[in-house]
Parts: sequence; structure tokens; C-alpha cells
Amino acid sequence: MGALPQILLLMLLVLGLTVGGLLWFDYLGLIDTRDSFAPLLRLVGRETRQVFDEPDDIMLMDRLRLEAFQEALRLQAEELSLQRDRLASYEQDLEKREQELAAAEKEMEEREVSLNERLRAYENRRAVLEQNSRYLTSMRPAEAVEILKGYDDQLMIETFRVTEELAARAGQMSLVSVWLSSLPPERAADIQRKMTLRPDE
Repeated sequence: MGALPQILLLMLLVLGLTVGGLLWFDYLGLIDTRDSFAPLLRLVGRETRQVFDEPDDIMLMDRLRLEAFQEALRLQAEELSLQRDRLASYEQDLEKREQELAAAEKEMEEREVSLNERLRAYENRRAVLEQNSRYLTSMRPAEAVEILKGYDDQLMIETFRVTEELAARAGQMSLVSVWLSSLPPERAADIQRKMTLRPDE
């Protein structure tokens, strides 16, 4: 290696040692070199010392404390704003759920009312059918058949079924077979066929 490269290498080495030594002394607090090496420190990603316009101002520390306090207040205000937004969103969710629960409760109440009405209607119809069956059973068969001829098929079938249930409960013979035999053959056959079907058929 020639003399010139060796000289350049030594100069770079001396320069590196000098800069490193100055930065080390600055780190130890023996000297203050941060302001001088600020551009270099920024290049390597290190923080530089804050520069003040009036470093000898006696109110400098108070201003710094005030700025820090204002920054803390700003951050706290942002956090409070975020919390308010979250609370508003949570409140909206609660209101929505409350409305859904109220709608579901109203629907349940309507279903209950409808079910009770159907049950009362069924009980009332059942009571009417039982009473009608007792009237027909107490009559002479020919008179009962004349009345039954005026019934539509559904009412006649329901009357026959209730009559059979009441007779079975009382341990007596049902008059349904007697009534059917006295009906016109075609209608009797149609009624018997329908009575063998399930209610949903």
C-alpha cells in the first residue's frame, strides 16, 4: 500500500476517534457538543437537544411546565372524546336492544292474547257442541235426524264426535250409528268418509 492511502486512512481514523471521543465526553456530561453535531445525530436517528430562543429567560421553566400541562390536557381531552364516542355507541346499542326486547315482548303478549282467544273460542264451541249433542240425544232419532240434515258437514261431524265421546264417557251406546242410518245414503257415506280422515286432511 502506498503512503497516500495510509495517510488518508490515518486521518479518517483520527477524525473518527475525535468525533467519538467528543460524543462520549458529551454523554458523560463533561462537555457540550450536541448542538455542534446536531446534523450528524439527526442522520443516525438520535434526538438532539431542544433549542430555545431565549435560554436565559427566567420564565422558561414555567413555560415548559405550562406547555407540558397543556399537552397533557389535550391528550386527556382526546381520551375523553373517545370515551364519549364509545359511550354514545354503547348507548345506541342498548337502545336498539331495548327496542328489540320491547318488540319481542309485545309480540309474545299478542301471541298469548291470540292463544287465549282461540282457547276460549274452542272451549265455548266445545260447550255448545256438548249441549247440542245432549239435546239431540234426548230427542227421538227421527226428529234428531231432521235437525241434523240442516247442518253442514263440518258441524255434523263435530257433533257426531262429541256425541261418541260423551257416550263413551258415560258408558252408554252412541246414537251416531242410528242417525247415520237414517240419513240419505249418499250423505251418510260422505260423512263417514270424512270422519275417517285426520283433521288436517
